[in-house]
Amino acid sequence: MSERFDAIIIGAGQAGPPLAQRLADEGNAVAIIERRELGGSCVNFGCTPTKAMVASARAAWAARRAQALGVVIDGTVRVAMDLVRAHADALVQASRSGLRDAFEGHARISLIRGHARFRSPHELDVEGRGLSAPRIFIDTGSRAAVPPIPGLDGVDYWTATTATDTTELPEHLIVLGGGAVGLEIAQLFHRLGSRVSVIERHGRLLPNEDTDVSDAIQQWLEEDGIEVLVDAEATRIERHGSGPRVIVARGGGERAVAGSHLFLALGRRPNTDDLELDAAGVDTDARGYIGVDGKLRTPVDGIWALGEVNGHGAYTHTAYDDAQIVIDDLYGTGARSLERRIPAHAVYTDPPLGRVGLDETRARNTGRRILLGKLPMSAVARARERAETRGFMKVLVDGDSERVLGATVLGIAGDEVVHVFLALMAAGASYKVLRDMMGIHPTVSELLPSLLQGLRPVEPSIDEAG
Repeated sequence: MSERFDAIIIGAGQAGPPLAQRLADEGNAVAIIERRELGGSCVNFGCTPTKAMVASARAAWAARRAQALGVVIDGTVRVAMDLVRAHADALVQASRSGLRDAFEGHARISLIRGHARFRSPHELDVEGRGLSAPRIFIDTGSRAAVPPIPGLDGVDYWTATTATDTTELPEHLIVLGGGAVGLEIAQLFHRLGSRVSVIERHGRLLPNEDTDVSDAIQQWLEEDGIEVLVDAEATRIERHGSGPRVIVARGGGERAVAGSHLFLALGRRPNTDDLELDAAGVDTDARGYIGVDGKLRTPVDGIWALGEVNGHGAYTHTAYDDAQIVIDDLYGTGARSLERRIPAHAVYTDPPLGRVGLDETRARNTGRRILLGKLPMSAVARARERAETRGFMKVLVDGDSERVLGATVLGIAGDEVVHVFLALMAAGASYKVLRDMMGIHPTVSELLPSLLQGLRPVEPSIDEAG
C-alpha cells in the first residue's frame, strides 16, 4: 500500500525546495525525497564552498600584492587550509540547516531520506517504502563525468564533489579540463600556494566562449605562473611515487606531467540512470538527459524534470528558474517558459566573466545586421584605481531592431555588471535606453553608455570570433 501525496519531488537541489514550498503553500501534501545532503551540488560542493574558497584565495592574492597599492605587510603571507575549510564548511552547514528547518517547519511538507526509484508513472519506491502522487517532479541533479582514461583507476583523484573537502594544500595540482570548473579550481589553489598545471584537449580554454575571452584568460593564468597546455589529450595516467603522472599527446609527440594531486573537470552526467525511469515510461537521450517541453513537462502526463537532468542548464540559477516556470504554469499566468529564458552565466575566475545572450560568433552567424561595441577594462576608472585592469566589455546589437543580442563583461565585477544588459534584454528595450543613461562615477557600469556609443557594424558571418 503506497502513501498518498498530492505531489512528490525527487531531489532537494535548487529547483526542488522552492517548488515544494509553493506547492505546500497552495494546500498540497508534498513529499520531497533526498538521498544525500539537502541543497544539491550548489550548497554542498559547488557554489557555496567553492566561492568561499575563491574568497580565501583572493584574500591571499590581495595580501601578496598589497604593496602595489602602498600597503606593506611584514612577514610571510601564510594560508591555513584548516581555517579555509572551516570557513567554507560553516556556510555549507548553515545552508543545509536552513533548508531542513524550512521543510520540518511546514505542516504539509514531508522530508523523506532515501533513494527513490519508479514503480510506475505515479508510484515510487524509497528504500522499500511505497509513495504515490498524481504529480512527480524529478530534480536529481548530476555528477562528475569520469572518462575511461587508461590508468585512471590506479591513482587517487578529486572531482568537483571532493575537491572542497580537503585541508591539504597540493604541492602540484594537475587539472584535467580547461572549462569553467577546471579554471576556477586551478586559480584558487594556485593563489593558495599550489603549483598548478591545466590540461585541455581542445585548442583553447573555455571552448564555448569567444576566442578573445579564451585568449585573455589563458594569458592571465600563464602570467600568474599557471602552466596551461591546450590541444593536449591525456592518453594515460600512471602512478609516480605517491602522486599521478599524466601522459599527454600534443603536437605529434608525448610529454609527461607529474604532480602530487589530480583534479578531473571533464564535464558532468545527469543522475537519471538509477531512477528506474523505464517503469514510468520516461525516456532519456544518449547522454542521459530527460526530454521536456517549454514548461518542463515530460511526455508522460504528471511527470516533470527540472534542473540539470533536463539538459537545459547546468547552473543553480537555471534550476531555480525551472522551478519558477513550473510554478507560473501551475498557479500563474503561464507566460514563463524555456523558450523565453535569456541564457546567462558567469565563470568565476578572478577577474570573472559575465555573459548573457549570444556570444559574438553566434550573433554574427545569425545573418542579422550586427553592431558591435568593445572597450578595455583599462578605460574604467574604478578598475584603474584598484589596479585591476585586466579584461574588456563587449556588446552585440541587432542593427535593425536596436535590441541587445548579447554581452560579455570580462573583468572586475563582470558577473555583476552584465546584469544591466540582462535587464535591458528582458525588457525588450532599445540599446539607446542604456546608451543615454547617466551612470554613477566611479563605477564599472558607468562605462556601459560609452560602450554603446562606440557601436560599429561588423561582417555578418564568421567562423570564430576574436
